[in-house]
Amino acid sequence: MIIQNKRIFASILFVLISFVCAAQSVPEPPVPGPPPPVGLPIDGGIFVGVVFALIYGGKKLLSSSRRG
Repeated sequence: MIIQNKRIFASILFVLISFVCAAQSVPEPPVPGPPPPVGLPIDGGIFVGVVFALIYGGKKLLSSSRRG
């Protein structure tokens, strides 16, 4: 019976110490970064990609219509 009591006491003590240790540290809020520049432009690469996709799609469409 004494070993059983020691195990229960050790378990309760472990849980209480865990809660106390977890409650000690208070996380600090992260430092906010600098604000982004005003009016970020959309990169010209998007326009080039759309043009390339349209040309490639048109070429594929024309080549598939010639075969059939």
